[in-house]
Amino acid sequence: MKSARSFLTSLSTLVLLSLVLGLLAGAAAQKWGLPGGHVTADFIQALGQLWLNALRMTIIPLVFSLLVTGIASIADAARTGRLALKAVAWFGGLIVFATVYAVAAAYGLHAVWPIDPEGARLLLAIKPEGAEGLGAGAPFSEFVKTIAPSNPIRAAAEDAILGMVVFAVFFGFAASGLPERLRVPLITFFEAVGETMIVIVRWVLSVAPLGVFALSVGVGLTAGASAAGVLLHYVALISLACIGIGLIFYPLAVIFGRVSLGRFARAAAPAQVVAFSTQSSLASLPVMVERAVDELGVRRATAGLVLPLAVAVFRITSPVANLGVAIYCAHLFGLEPSAGQLFAAMLTAVLISIGTVGLPGQASFFASIAPICIAMGVPLELLPLLLAVEVVPDIFRTLGNVTADLAVVRIVEGAEATDNRP
Repeated sequence: MKSARSFLTSLSTLVLLSLVLGLLAGAAAQKWGLPGGHVTADFIQALGQLWLNALRMTIIPLVFSLLVTGIASIADAARTGRLALKAVAWFGGLIVFATVYAVAAAYGLHAVWPIDPEGARLLLAIKPEGAEGLGAGAPFSEFVKTIAPSNPIRAAAEDAILGMVVFAVFFGFAASGLPERLRVPLITFFEAVGETMIVIVRWVLSVAPLGVFALSVGVGLTAGASAAGVLLHYVALISLACIGIGLIFYPLAVIFGRVSLGRFARAAAPAQVVAFSTQSSLASLPVMVERAVDELGVRRATAGLVLPLAVAVFRITSPVANLGVAIYCAHLFGLEPSAGQLFAAMLTAVLISIGTVGLPGQASFFASIAPICIAMGVPLELLPLLLAVEVVPDIFRTLGNVTADLAVVRIVEGAEATDNRP
């Protein structure tokens, strides 16, 4: 009874219920009319926009502070020894690989299973605000110029997200090299800024059911029942992309970890069950350590270092799902990102994945996806609706992360054995 009550009162469930009720209310108003007519509809839409703006105001300071502290923590981990440095190198290379896979998978899935044109047309009636970032027709040379901002303060003020992210990464690496008496208070300051922003995000998310309801009523008024079909299509495509990246790590473990496919599958299965039921890589950590040692032949010292580090700084499905969401929104709004916009979004996705690992699900959704959308020139108006159905893709995000963590610890162990061979 207690678990059922906690499920019914969880934020994710309340937000999902608000989405359903809002779509139903909007569809009913579309058919039978809304008391007050356009005045009421405009007021409801304004409330939803107010809630979305409250989330937007935290993006720049939150992302900057998380990147600075995330880069510093990775630099500290890499300094702890050769094994940690080797693990971090594998994490970085695989995140880049996952980012390339994300774009290929997203465009491939849309080519095979495109969005319903009628549902997309009706959702376009939302009339989003103009998006920041590179223009759709901007040449690749414009992207190159935005990598390093001439004025980081102006870049932050104008939502030039890629330049701000790159500056934050340089700032974090530079700060990690300072003497301890300077490094500690500086990193502590940005930790405090990040935690403060997270508190504000939690305040805003505490009224997420109301905000999502207001936004979904507007969607229901314009799209009616078609909105539900588009949202189910979104859930399916993002979930398939996450399942795909998880499956890729089976052959990677076989090739680079030198372990049989059956052995790796047996080792991963119990951790995947925990991941499916809890949607938490951290909750799966004890089982991952046990299976890595008992089934994959990984030394306990290696598992004890690499797996907690992987949970702390490595989420392989982050760029896959986050880019998938941004590309899905681009397709919905009928946008064709230029090569510069796409590269900007990919680079932002790689860097953002570093800083948002420790965030709670709802806060991570906005903090990691909104900067990618801005870099790609995609409006943010649909993100709250997609957040409401994120509970399903989040399951497959966690499954992919756990599978990748076990593969990487086996790969690192194999590389260590090779390096230590006389």
